[in-house]
Amino acid sequence: MFTNLIQPVFKVLNIAGIIIGGFALVVGMISVANIMFVSVKERTSIIGIKKALGARKSVILLEFLIESVILCVIGGLFGLLIVFGSLRFIASAFEYDMFLSMNNVIIAVAVAVIVGIISGVIPAIKAARMDPVDAIRS
Repeated sequence: MFTNLIQPVFKVLNIAGIIIGGFALVVGMISVANIMFVSVKERTSIIGIKKALGARKSVILLEFLIESVILCVIGGLFGLLIVFGSLRFIASAFEYDMFLSMNNVIIAVAVAVIVGIISGVIPAIKAARMDPVDAIRS
């Protein structure tokens, strides 16, 4: 009876968590894309030199995509550490058994990789399409 009483509350909390998490992901993607645009801008001359020496567009594209994914995965791992620490604190404070399942960890890392790819695509394409002469001059 108690479970049936509390179940709607948890459904509402799950929906609210999904909505808030979705907004956080969008803000995070915009932030990572902005960081990647700055990274492309700061390394414009280096990109020009690489392209002048024969680097393909795919190499430049992959370089910035990997950087974006690594940035997001590091942020995701920090988030997992915060969640793990919070769960340990709550479990010890309320004497209630709580844990972080491996499925949730895998999902979190996969979402971080997807966010890194999505937010890094446009800056990476911009870097890959640069003209070597114009890039070296700037």
